[in-house]
Amino acid sequence: MSIQAILLPMFAMVALAFALLFWTLYLRFRALRRGEVSPHQVRLREKAWPPYVIQIGNAFHNQLELPMLFYVVVLLALITKSLDAVVYVLMWMFVISRYMHTFIHATYNRLDHRTAMFLVGAVALLLMWVIVVARIYLFPPEL
Repeated sequence: MSIQAILLPMFAMVALAFALLFWTLYLRFRALRRGEVSPHQVRLREKAWPPYVIQIGNAFHNQLELPMLFYVVVLLALITKSLDAVVYVLMWMFVISRYMHTFIHATYNRLDHRTAMFLVGAVALLLMWVIVVARIYLFPPEL
């Protein structure tokens, strides 16, 4: 498996985070320009933003939480040579579940659908950690 293929799921996660970041910024600037909120109402992270701005902002913040564990386990698996096809499939399961979670969160935001996608990703991520840690301790890598 090439390094480009291995890193592609990580790059997909980074792309999602930046897309949500710039979407959030766009919506915030637009809300300020339209006078939907004043700068002094939101300068200390108060929740004075309109709901649609908060919704996308929350979707962005979700990409700074659980995905951090994803980045760490992928890099750990890569440097310890414990990344194989099983871990790779789990990587893509996590990424796809995060994209679906974000789509649901940013559109119709139905909590039961969003939770289901979150759990798919969380389980995939947990399995990645279990596999990588087990391989490191059962078959210590030569670093």
